[in-house]
Amino acid sequence: MGNNALYDLNMAGVRWELAEMPIKSDVKKAPLQQNFTDITNRSVSKPIIVPPSAPITLDTVKSMVERPTDIESLVRMVCEFNHPLRNSATNVALPNIAKNSNGLLIITDIPSTEDDLSGKVLSGNAGELIDKMLSAIEMSRNQVSIIPLVFWRTPGGRTPTREELDLARPFINKMIDMLTPKIIITLGTLAATEIAKTNLTTKHGIEIQTNAGYTIIPIYHPNYLILKPSAKREVWDALQNVQKLLKKQ
Repeated sequence: MGNNALYDLNMAGVRWELAEMPIKSDVKKAPLQQNFTDITNRSVSKPIIVPPSAPITLDTVKSMVERPTDIESLVRMVCEFNHPLRNSATNVALPNIAKNSNGLLIITDIPSTEDDLSGKVLSGNAGELIDKMLSAIEMSRNQVSIIPLVFWRTPGGRTPTREELDLARPFINKMIDMLTPKIIITLGTLAATEIAKTNLTTKHGIEIQTNAGYTIIPIYHPNYLILKPSAKREVWDALQNVQKLLKKQ
C-alpha cells in the first residue's frame, strides 16, 4: 500500500496496529462522511502559554530599597533578591556590618571562591590579610563594615557586566546612607572605578572628598598584595593616614 493510500485511510478515521496476526474488531465503522465531519468539528484544546517573567529593572530595584528602614532588613532583602547572578552563585556573600562602627567602611569588588562557599565577604587568604591590615592600625571587623560591589560571585570570577553592577548598586548606595561612614576605603581597581570614579594606579592612597560628607581612599586589593608584596608599603602608608583621619573626626 502506498503512502497516498495510507494518508487517505488516516483521514477517513481508519486506525491500524502492527501485529503478527490480524486484529479482529467488532466495532462497526461509521460512514466515511460522518468520521470526516467528527474530525473537522472536534474541539482542540489550546496550549497553555506561560508568559516569561518580567525582567528586573533598575527602577524596580530603586523602589525596593526604599522600603527597609534598618540595615538588617536591607541585608535580608539582598538575600531574597533575584539578581541575575543568583542562579550561578553558591551563596550570597553577606556584607560585614560593624557592631561598633568607628566610621570606616570598606567596599571591595566581587566575591571570591571562598566568599561564594562561605557566604561571607573577604574570607580566605584575602580575608586573613585584611584582618592583619586592620589590626595593624588597631581596628577589627567589629568596628569596620565591609560590603562588596555585587553580593554574588560571577561565573569564573569574571568582571561583572554593566547590568549586573547597576542592579546591585541601589543596595550599595542604601547601605552607605544607613552606615553614614566618615571614610570609605575601596579595594582594587573595580571598586575605585565604580565608587571613587578614579584610576587606582594614579590615585592610590589619595584622599577624594565627596559632596556626601565622607572621604574616599582607594587602595590595592589584598589579592594584589599577595601577588606583589612590595606594594604593601604603599598600602601601609594609606592605612596610617586613614587612622589619623578617623582620630581627627
